Formats: sequence, C-alpha cells, structure tokens
Amino acid sequence: MTSTGDAPAPHALRDYALLADGRRGALVGPRGDIVWMCAPAWDSDAVFSALIGGPGWYTVTPAGPFVRGGYYEQGSLIWRSRWVTTTGIVECREALAHPGDPHRAVVLRRILAVDGDSEVDVRLHLAAGFGQHPLHDLRRDEHGRWAGRAGELYVRWTGAPDARPGRTRHPGLHAALPLEAGTHHDLVLEVSDRPLPGPVAAGELWRATETSWATCVPDLPGVLGRRDAQQAYAVLTGMTGPGGGTVAAATTSLPERAEQGRNYDYRYVWIRDQCYIGQAVAAAGPHALLDDSVRFVTARLLEHGPHLAPAYTAGGTAVPDQRTLDLPGYPGGFDVVGNHVNRQFQLDVFGESLLLLAAAARHGRLDADGWRAALGAAEAITARHREPDAGIWELHDDRWAHSRLICAAGLRAIAAAAPRGSSGRAATWEALADAIVAETSADCLHPTGRWQRSPTDTGVDAALLLPALRGALPADDPRSTATLRAVRADLAQDHYVYRFRHDQRPLADAEGAFLLCGFVMALAEHQQHHDVEAVRWFERNRASCGPSGLYAEEFDVAQRQLRGNLPQAFVHALMLEAAVRLVRRH
Repeated sequence: MTSTGDAPAPHALRDYALLADGRRGALVGPRGDIVWMCAPAWDSDAVFSALIGGPGWYTVTPAGPFVRGGYYEQGSLIWRSRWVTTTGIVECREALAHPGDPHRAVVLRRILAVDGDSEVDVRLHLAAGFGQHPLHDLRRDEHGRWAGRAGELYVRWTGAPDARPGRTRHPGLHAALPLEAGTHHDLVLEVSDRPLPGPVAAGELWRATETSWATCVPDLPGVLGRRDAQQAYAVLTGMTGPGGGTVAAATTSLPERAEQGRNYDYRYVWIRDQCYIGQAVAAAGPHALLDDSVRFVTARLLEHGPHLAPAYTAGGTAVPDQRTLDLPGYPGGFDVVGNHVNRQFQLDVFGESLLLLAAAARHGRLDADGWRAALGAAEAITARHREPDAGIWELHDDRWAHSRLICAAGLRAIAAAAPRGSSGRAATWEALADAIVAETSADCLHPTGRWQRSPTDTGVDAALLLPALRGALPADDPRSTATLRAVRADLAQDHYVYRFRHDQRPLADAEGAFLLCGFVMALAEHQQHHDVEAVRWFERNRASCGPSGLYAEEFDVAQRQLRGNLPQAFVHALMLEAAVRLVRRH
C-alpha cells in the first residue's frame, strides 16, 4: 500500500474499469483507485490524472491484505470492485450518476461489508488542470459534508465527516471507514464548473442511475456472447454525449508501443468511428445509439459539407492542436493533449457517412436533414474522390485504395436506400461508384489479383476487407476473395490480425494485433460462408480484453496485454456487429 501522500502505482491497462455518464468518464483500478477523470467534459482538463503521472486520485481500499476482483452489473457501467480479505469480503459499488449533468460530475461509491466486518482506507486527492490546482479552501458544514475549490471548479464530498486533511505535498482528505458485517456506507463526490445545487441523497442518485441504465441498453437476444455484446453497447452508451457524439476513448497518452512515441489523445469523436458505431447498432436494430450517430454526423455534414473534418470534440467543435503537459506520463509513454488529426483530410469519412445514413434509412430513421446530409456527402465524393488523403490509418497523404472503395460502397448504399422519385439521382450515384471502383482497380490492383494499399504501396492492408463487406463490390468478386486470402496469409497469426506490415520485422515486433481488424476478419469469413472460421476469429478476439471486458485498440499477444487508449469505442462497435451478424444466415 502506498503511503498517505503517494499517488497509486499504475496497473497494467487490462486491470482498469470504466465509469461513464455520457459526458465524462473515469478509470478505476483494482485497488479501488480512480486515477483518471476529466471534468466537466470529456476533453476538459483532468481532475484525477495519476494515470499519466499527475497528482490527482480518489481511492477506496481495504485496510488489510486482500485479493482483488470485480465485475459490471449486466447491461450497465455500474462496477463492483470486490476484495477478499483475511477477515471477509468487501465490495465497492461505483458509478458516475447517469445520465450525466452538463456541469456536474457525480461519483457514487457504496462500500458494502458483504461477509464479516471490514475497514477501508479512503483518500481523496482532487487536483484540477491536470494537477495544477489542488483542493483548497476546504471546510466542513454542520452535516459533515466537505466543500472546497480546485481551480475554477466547485467540489463537495459527502459521507466522510471524520476525514482529515492530509499534510503532504498533495493536499487532500483521508479517512478510515469501519463497517460491520452486512452494512454499507455511501460516498458521494460532486465536481462542478458552477456553484453546486443542494445535495441529493445517495439512495436517490443510485435509484436514478439504475433506472437510467435499465432503460438505455437493449436485451440483444440471440446474438453471440450476449452478455459481452450488451456490455459493448453499455460502454458505447457511456461514451456517447447528448449531441450524439461518441468519444473514441476515455483517455489520452496511453502508449500503443512503449517508448516509441505512439501516444495520442483520443477524447474526441472521429466521424469514421461514429459511423462504425451506428452501422453496428443498425445491424442489431433501430436502437438509440443509431439515432445518436446519425444526429452527430448529420449535424457536422450540414455545417461543414465537403470540408468535413475527420474528428470533432463531443460538443461538435474543432479538435485543439496537439501539445504536451509537464507530467511523467503512463509508463512507456508521455503526456499529450489535442490531436494532429485536425489538420488532415480523410476521404473515407464521406463514404462511411453514407453507409451510416443508408443504414438509418433502411430502418426508417432518416429525416429530411439526414437526406440533405447524404446529398452533401455524395457531392463531396463527386468533387474530391481523386484527392490524396491521410486514409483510415492517418498516415501520409496518398490515393489510398480503402478510402476510395469505401466511398464507392457508401454511394451504392445510399442509392439503394433512396426514396421513390430519386431514381435519376440513384443512377448517378451508382455510375460514380462504378467509376471509382474502375479507377481504383486500374492503379491499386496487385498483380496477384488482390487490392494493394495505394498506387505506390503494394502492401496488403486489413482495411481492404471492408469494401466487400460494405458493398463496394460483390463478396464473390475475385478481388474480394484474393484480398481475404492475402490478409489471412500475410497479416494474420493465430487468429489475430495486424493492420499492415510496417517493415521486414515480424508483425508483432512492430505493433500489437489490431482488434478492430480481428472482428472485421470474422465478418469477412462469415461473408464467404466460412462459418466455423468466422466464429473462431470472433472468439479469439472477443477474449482479448481485461477482467472488466474493456478493449483497447491493440493487443500484445505475447504478453496478453492491452495497448493504447482505453476503452477503444470502435473495437466495441465491431465486436457488437460481429456478435449480431455471425448468427444470421447469409
């Protein structure tokens, strides 16, 4: 156990769980250590930043020796930390109050002495501005509630009247809480950018949170791995704000490869990822997250048209420029906020937008604004499909085959979904899709008959499985089957898939297996009627998570560890889509 003033030691990423309310998220570790939360919004400065070396954390930990565990209550982001001690069993039920308030984050923690008497050690070290502004002006009212400030934020902590301010370089509050067997104790932490309203009883906050989760996660009957599919939907729900945007991840700066500079801030909404989420949910049914995705993408298309950015904040504004902080970073990485994606052009986002809008139209969920957005996306493809772009993997500008073929798939999908009276426009879109496929075939068809990455890069790319899945060309087209064979032969090992070859090194020496690609491979095998193989790919990648069931972007196969920011929304989306589609007949 750390000393009173020390930050909790970092854990492997697989050991963290996510608490989220749609507007912000927190990571909690196996020792009851909340070490990451930004407030009041996803892209705000962190108030708990110990995850990347900052002086901010909030821990609830058994006082004696213990072994740890935990689980989500089904179909929710209510997490139960569970510890077996030498005297019994103690749990901490934890959540962010759901749905989230735009100005006020509410962290709920209910400590339960499940078996035997227990004692827990509680430490609150909140520091706004990534640790620059610790708690100050602390005072306790006549009801035992603590209140204070952290920078411009207002803080109130209920449930620890006997806490004492810590006398360390990291100011905070510390308490020892004894519990008799069978009892529980509530802690409520509120952090707001406005003066706090009157307090609400913990029981009322818990009941509202339970009800909210029960109403927003569908049952998803008949899918593969139903519990995990529901949990994926819950994760996506928790990461989706009121404007419909789903952040790519809850965190920043978690390294994809130790000491290699691959650290990014993913607390923003990528248009491509949003479209993946909407299409995955559409495969399951016309659920709320489909409408959310359509609403966010439609609003950005109507606002920016052919100049659609690859990513936005959850509020729909521009992603800030990348900068570093003066923090040590998570081990193997360094701290960074903002993202260079704000300077890129990514052609495929127009095709993905059309695929999303067409999926909504098939469910009767596309309104007049949605159709106007679709027209704008099609016009953007018409005007810009010959321009080089950064591509799905956000590399140097090139005429990437994937970007162009996804545009063709989107055009075909929206043409098929076009309302009556639009036959002329639909025919135009089909003709443009044919032309794009022909042009791409002319300069990106490898001599072996498969798709290659670009006119100047002859390599295999797992992203090139997607055009056939999305309908750019038939599944039985020789180019589709040749590409599947090439990905299987050159980029797959032991039912894990890597994006592409960086160089002559073994695949796993360059980066981790890319879980998105593993689920795409499952869908591609299913499309080719290889049903047993499809399930093998699905199950292998479904297991590539930590005890909480969260997926990161990459999986280190040799060490069985997660790599990159957590949780990665598009992996949960493709896992959900595969769980739905693999049980269906072709």
